[in-house]
Parts: sequence; structure tokens; C-alpha cells
Amino acid sequence: MTATERLPKPTSESWHWQLRAACRDLRTARFFHPDNERGARRAQRERQAKAVCRRCPVIAQCREHALRSHEPYGVWGGLGEQERRSLLRKAS
Repeated sequence: MTATERLPKPTSESWHWQLRAACRDLRTARFFHPDNERGARRAQRERQAKAVCRRCPVIAQCREHALRSHEPYGVWGGLGEQERRSLLRKAS
């Protein structure tokens, strides 16, 4: 008998949480900054994205995914790029 516990899970099992995400039907531009966006504009966009995350039923799964896969861009699980980098540095 073949041992299958080490094989990756089917895609639907790995990503099923995304079906319940509060951001599912929103434009990705709210969560990912355009080139050269800085200062107050960037901070405002990030605050708006995090407001969506705060009411999301799968915020924990999203954050876990972002940290585990080292997502470099955007707001994931209520965390911005700098916040994730800081957490990952502290964890290593």
C-alpha cells in the first residue's frame, strides 16, 4: 500500500477557505498597491483593505497562508507587507 500522507492535499481542500473570504468579490486593487504608490494614499488604501479583513470570517486562515508562503505583496489576513516581514524576521 502506498503512503499518501506526505502528498499535497487536493487544491480544493487547500484553498477552500477562500470561498468564504470577505474580499472574494472585491477588486484586488484595494489590497495590492499600484506602482509608485506612497505616503498618505498608500496608507489610506491599506487601512481600507484592513477594514475588510477585520470583518472577514477566514482572517486567520488568510494570515496563516500569507506567512507560510511568504507573500511579499499586498494586505493578507489584516497584515500589510511590512507587518508580515517583521513577524517573519522575529520568527526566524
